[in-house]
Amino acid sequence: MQPLWAPWRMEYILEAKEQAQPVCIFCTLPRAQADRENLILWRGRRTFLMLNKFPYNPGHLMVAPYTHTADLDHLAPDELTDLMLNVRWAVRCLGRAMNPDGYNIGMNLGRTAGAGIPDHLHYHVVPRWDGDHNFMPVIAETKVIPQHLQRTYDQLAPLFWEEQQMGRP
Repeated sequence: MQPLWAPWRMEYILEAKEQAQPVCIFCTLPRAQADRENLILWRGRRTFLMLNKFPYNPGHLMVAPYTHTADLDHLAPDELTDLMLNVRWAVRCLGRAMNPDGYNIGMNLGRTAGAGIPDHLHYHVVPRWDGDHNFMPVIAETKVIPQHLQRTYDQLAPLFWEEQQMGRP
């Protein structure tokens, strides 16, 4: 048996334990004004898009409102509309950049439903390719991500700005 090194997983494992008080990345990272470092691909008036730091696949991104809430009823209608329009936009840009065969799109509301950050709702958009499943997650509980996160950012960010210049989302 050959070992598979996934040193980036330790950052994820330790990060969860080191935080005495939970930090909402959807509130703090946009305030930092360091988009590439914080993986923020695009900022709108009501919502923003960012890559997931611990992705299921290359291009796994999240669409979140600036409003800190876990309850859909606490969002204004224009925020709800903006969320869905930007999910559509994310799919369009991911399609252009990465040519996936499909997508998983969803929102986990509440910790029990699988939300890693349960206090700030957000959509996940995960590009999928035929054959991206293999034995690693089943046997070794390890997911092989074949592209570096900064490379994915550099591949996607220009498309969001290009689309915006064309009057989209």
